[in-house]
Amino acid sequence: MSSSGIGKSSIGRKVIMALSGLFLLVFLVQHLIINLLSVLNPESFNTTSHFMGTNPVVQFVAQPVLIGGVLIHYFMGIILTIKNKKARPVSYISDNQSANSSWVSRNMIVTGIMIFLFLILHMGDFWIHEITVKFFGDKSWDVVGFIDGTEEFRYWEELHHTMANPIRVGVYSLAFLFLGLHLAHGFASTFQSVGFRDGRFTPALEKFGKGYSVVVPLLFTMIAWCHYFNWYL
Repeated sequence: MSSSGIGKSSIGRKVIMALSGLFLLVFLVQHLIINLLSVLNPESFNTTSHFMGTNPVVQFVAQPVLIGGVLIHYFMGIILTIKNKKARPVSYISDNQSANSSWVSRNMIVTGIMIFLFLILHMGDFWIHEITVKFFGDKSWDVVGFIDGTEEFRYWEELHHTMANPIRVGVYSLAFLFLGLHLAHGFASTFQSVGFRDGRFTPALEKFGKGYSVVVPLLFTMIAWCHYFNWYL
């Protein structure tokens, strides 16, 4: 393969990585808004969660697309990391990486792996449980929705039940810290890959990216601790 062909292939991978990243950025905001309802208005949280959990378009179209987006982003990140290392097989002693780049930019694969491991835990806490409830009738959790027969009102109770464990809340908080670190560099890289980093919009995008990488993970963390300490509006 010619060098130009390799370059185009690399650019293509970066664009796919960026587009899947943009998709996940939008999903995070949507997921955050719904979770904020669990602190601001539990009834609305239950209603919204029930809609999301039973709507066929969400379940059989949006949900598989989301899972696919996560997997594409993750595996494309691994491929790009491997390709970059192969392109620079010799590590020069005089090359001071810490002076040329941040720890986050050099360890995106590390933060990505930690987030992926967290997603496995998160899916075990909620998604797999949701599937067993809907399709296998698992009612092993002693929550209000199963006691009074109003299953559509069980979502807040299940979230609150999970966040009653301080170790679990601590793990979630650590995962959100890794998410913030990953977003801090990933946001800028995403827009650079799709061509929005050059021009008059660059300063605004940089500010928005920094704000997003702090505010979104921080709010997720606050929601978890609000459930643990029973702080609600």
